[in-house]
Amino acid sequence: MTPRRRQAGIALLEVMLAVIILGIGLLGTVGLQARAYSALSDAGMRAEATLATEKLIGAINADVANIGQYNLAENGTPNAQLAPWVSETRAAIPGAVVAVQVQDQPAQNRYQVDISIRWQRKANTEANRHRVTAYIAR
Repeated sequence: MTPRRRQAGIALLEVMLAVIILGIGLLGTVGLQARAYSALSDAGMRAEATLATEKLIGAINADVANIGQYNLAENGTPNAQLAPWVSETRAAIPGAVVAVQVQDQPAQNRYQVDISIRWQRKANTEANRHRVTAYIAR
């Protein structure tokens, strides 16, 4: 009868492999959590931009007689009618650059209003832009 050889250290090797696999899994989970937080932040800014544009469209629709006063170039200085909206938008979306363009379309008996809000959430990343076009009847 031949003597049996005992295997020593197998349990330790199994534990080390389990710890390594668990560590890789936890790192993946942390990475996914960070990306989810980033996506949530972007979605929040996009929602704020949507609310801001809808609010301005409502204000313009209620003030059609002065619709020409709502033009604003990017990085332009807002007039008295747009200043409250611009400051509220910049408070909700830090670093927001807004532009409003109103075009008369007499053939269709309406105005075309283009609102653009641009922001950059993190340095060295591509800027986000939210654009809305609305048509307001005369």
